[in-house]
Amino acid sequence: MAQVFLFNHALLPDGWANDVHVVVDGSTIVSVGRDAANLCGEPVHGIAIPGLANLHCHAFQRGMAGLAERRGPSSDSFWTWREVMYKFLGRLTPDDVEAIAAFAYMQMLERGFTALAEFHYLHHDIDGTPYADLGEMAGRLAAAASATGIGLTLLPSFYAYGGFGGQPPAAGQRRFLNDPDRFLRLLARCREITADAPDTRVGIAPHSLRAVTPETLKDVVAASTDGPIHIHIAEQEKEVADCVAWSGRRPLTWLCDEMAVDQRWCIIHATHLEEAETLRLAASGAVAGLCPLTEASLGDGIFDGARFLSAGGRFGIGTDSNIDIDAAAELRQLEYSQRLAARARNVMATETAESTGMRLYRTALGGGAQALGRGESAIAPGCRADIVVLDADQPDLACVDGDRWVDAWIFVAGRAAVQSVIAGGALVVTNGQHRDREAITARYTRALKRVIGE
Repeated sequence: MAQVFLFNHALLPDGWANDVHVVVDGSTIVSVGRDAANLCGEPVHGIAIPGLANLHCHAFQRGMAGLAERRGPSSDSFWTWREVMYKFLGRLTPDDVEAIAAFAYMQMLERGFTALAEFHYLHHDIDGTPYADLGEMAGRLAAAASATGIGLTLLPSFYAYGGFGGQPPAAGQRRFLNDPDRFLRLLARCREITADAPDTRVGIAPHSLRAVTPETLKDVVAASTDGPIHIHIAEQEKEVADCVAWSGRRPLTWLCDEMAVDQRWCIIHATHLEEAETLRLAASGAVAGLCPLTEASLGDGIFDGARFLSAGGRFGIGTDSNIDIDAAAELRQLEYSQRLAARARNVMATETAESTGMRLYRTALGGGAQALGRGESAIAPGCRADIVVLDADQPDLACVDGDRWVDAWIFVAGRAAVQSVIAGGALVVTNGQHRDREAITARYTRALKRVIGE
């Protein structure tokens, strides 16, 4: 049965409009009009904008947020953080992973995201033995997405080695590992798990060049003829140096030389690119998957955003380690990192008098939808009904309008401005809180008490 939602203000493909009605059938928008004042329906007061996609998430890491904030005996880095992560995941059961994922996905919905790409590499039991159901963990993630209402692109990760050139894996990586044959069986199982979820997509995620060999990467990609392809590239300077020592080429250069990188690909982080690589990535049509809060937390570095954007590059944003889930905060951190690097302001805006917030938002909206393998993200007929409603009475938004609403959301109010959220046609967040917040939070807390407290 069709639903009618009524909005005070809405961002439509041709610009801002007042008194908008949106008719939704199932999860899809079937019509949009500008005469809400004369219609009956579900009033959703505020400023309606299309929901953003979170293009890079490791859901289980939400449970370890804050656990790696103590300085070690030597200089801390991504590599020492990784050891904390290995220790944490060494205790996680499927029940724990589902509870943590549901909590993370709930927070995404409450804070401006309506769909996500789950870069899923925690496949096996604690000792590395595959579960009887090879897709056990994938099924738990799909269940968490279904329970919360968030759209899901599931990306089982292919992870086979511990370093460039097929080095042996470390003990902490044993839960991730598959050879190509078993990985392709896992991929088939992921498709079975999600077959009855029409709003779910499945792609693949070769973890990184250090976790595959050229032969296994090419075999897995060749066997995966549809869906997005995500891969970590050039996140850390050590990774770049190790890749050069192994192959004589930098990671992005190697990937573009050896693989047909195009619109299906999402290049995660791409932090350490030379100028020519930045331009090559922009020209490829692939999406740069930027995770500014995690990249700052891990000390990764700063992506060359202004050059990439001026060359026509496409980017989206992800929450990665989920230390602070907030769509506005990711966009704000992206712009502020560019300002620090350039010692300038409004760096990601490309035209005089342009709204920086709107440029960041619109680019991330399109790039995120592409990276998740979804169609256009818009309040328009034929699109999935994914709508975030900002509070027009929130003090930072109440005295502005139009594009300034987006500036105020991203640079001032942040997640406090998110009032309601419609995901897949269902009103899942009202008054800033998810409809199942209490139960999801209680289950998450029980899981963490067991994992951390024992």
